[in-house]
Amino acid sequence: MISVFYELQKSVGDDKLDNLDMKILSRLLNNCRESDRQIGKELGISGGAVRVRIKKMQESGVIEKFFLKIEPPVLGNGVLYFVISGENIQEILEQVSLVGEPYIVVPCVGGVTVCGIVIKENLDKKIDLAKKLMKDIRVLSIFEAESSDFNSNLTKTDLEILEELIKEPRQKIEKIAKSTDLSTKTITRCIEKLYDNEGFQFTLNYDPTKIEDFIPHAILLWINGDLKDTLRKLNDTFSDSYLQIPFIAKNQIVLFLYSDSIFKMDELTQKVRTTKNIKSADLFIPKKISFYTNWIKKLIEESKKSPKLHLTYQTN
Repeated sequence: MISVFYELQKSVGDDKLDNLDMKILSRLLNNCRESDRQIGKELGISGGAVRVRIKKMQESGVIEKFFLKIEPPVLGNGVLYFVISGENIQEILEQVSLVGEPYIVVPCVGGVTVCGIVIKENLDKKIDLAKKLMKDIRVLSIFEAESSDFNSNLTKTDLEILEELIKEPRQKIEKIAKSTDLSTKTITRCIEKLYDNEGFQFTLNYDPTKIEDFIPHAILLWINGDLKDTLRKLNDTFSDSYLQIPFIAKNQIVLFLYSDSIFKMDELTQKVRTTKNIKSADLFIPKKISFYTNWIKKLIEESKKSPKLHLTYQTN
């Protein structure tokens, strides 16, 4: 009892994040439906202490919201990532809307913005179109996201449950059952299906500028060699510094890391660059992360009108 009281007091005693807060944040980023008790068990503290620390991060603005991230390919869309010189978000959104719908926009330190765009069809043609249309902003690079592990065989019932999870991904199964008039067994089965699909991730959105004493950063790697073998090597060496699980896009890997100083960040980046099969590595320090979900809502509404029970999406 005394140790639990100490944990709770320590959790609320300082607004600054410590390494334990970062580990909790990391687990929530990778699965926000993981229970406070389970997180506490993994980290060696009580579930109550975890709950207090999560509340502290929400009140300070570190955690902005929990959400269900859906990769566009899992619902039959392609996605192009742009690295753009400039931070005028309104101008960038106006330009990219000529090609597709915004998915994610991340302005970074140094005047660079990373932007993901949802594309319905003809990815190669859209890349050429983007280069021609986006004349008012300087596009440093464009690359296509790709993953062969995405499975997109969903049912209309799955879509109904998805709508509820998009509203609040941490809500209890019993609450979803009440809202959808579906059985808890059906909902549990659907959530397990989503867990097994890399195209869905129960995660959260956070504000990097509110994280004191730590620097969240991303390293975009261009790979020249076996992608999965390279990822295994990176996991073996850098997993202790992971903030999120790495992201794979064709011949690129994006590492999401955190460091307690710019010197540690630079050291990590240089060490990544010397890893076998790494052709080049670019460092990005996000200032804000914005996800857009209009494309998901539109697609779900369209899919619900289909006469088919099972909906298998394909990317052209």
